[in-house]
Amino acid sequence: MTVAELINSSKKTAFSFELLPPLKGNNIDKVFYTIDQLKEFNPLYINITSHRDEMVYKNTENGLFERRVVRKRPGTVAVAASIQHRYGIKVVPHIICSGFTKSETEYALIDLNFLGINDILVLRGDNAQRERFYQPNEEANKYAIDLVNQVKELNQGKFLDGTLMDPFDTPFSFGVAGYPEKHEEAPNLDSDLSFLKAKVDAGAEYIVTQMFFDNQKYFEFVDKCRAMGINVPIIPGLKPITLMNQLTVLPKIFHVDIPEDFAKEIRKCKNNDEVKQVGVEWTIQQAKELMAHNVPILHFYTMMATQSTRQVAEAIY
Repeated sequence: MTVAELINSSKKTAFSFELLPPLKGNNIDKVFYTIDQLKEFNPLYINITSHRDEMVYKNTENGLFERRVVRKRPGTVAVAASIQHRYGIKVVPHIICSGFTKSETEYALIDLNFLGINDILVLRGDNAQRERFYQPNEEANKYAIDLVNQVKELNQGKFLDGTLMDPFDTPFSFGVAGYPEKHEEAPNLDSDLSFLKAKVDAGAEYIVTQMFFDNQKYFEFVDKCRAMGINVPIIPGLKPITLMNQLTVLPKIFHVDIPEDFAKEIRKCKNNDEVKQVGVEWTIQQAKELMAHNVPILHFYTMMATQSTRQVAEAIY
């Protein structure tokens, strides 16, 4: 079954989470550790993020700076295959526009098909480091809808160079991202939703939301989607706060609001251990309310929050 089919057939609120590939030079043990901490809660699937190249500047012997291109977290396809082989859990690697040419994307999709991995999350991806605005490469897909169309073409047996093949026995099934507080570059939420609907109309089978800390914003987002005719499952994304500085860092990076009631409790904390506990309690409260509204899955962003995610899961599953 595809992830979309599993989501639609789930009779109670399931559990899923997202992982990052290890930093270049590190081994995969931390990835396995996170899964080992969370596998007892029967994750329906595990997402694996994808990361673009970055420009770094190295000091040379002559005192000048040399520009180099590096990818700090390679290995999304390999990590996905390793997890599926080791644990037998469905994996959903991210496929992104940003930093990847169409050809690189095609090769990654072919590799995934050979590995028997046919569920993906299709995303535009982040801006390049030091870029104020998103600047797509001429050889890349510009936006997520373009990447959706490339996946659809490949599912139909059409390569970029015009070569034809038999369609995949198991075509790619994919989800896309949604933003309850709108994408940072969208002029307004209605405009953002029109682009989201285009991706659903083009074949996206479910939506996974950006993290949020106010459930009302998720409920309003779902209502707006339904009013526009977006009827696929909408998976809420949750992140337990674990550090004091996340009170300012998360709104800055992810453009999300932190409710004042929650912010007040964090400001009362004397150290990060206290912050972690407040973060766990808030996420448990969010999760219970969402489960009472029969959401199909709770999806957790685990970066720097594995133990907190475990505490939340222990409380609600």
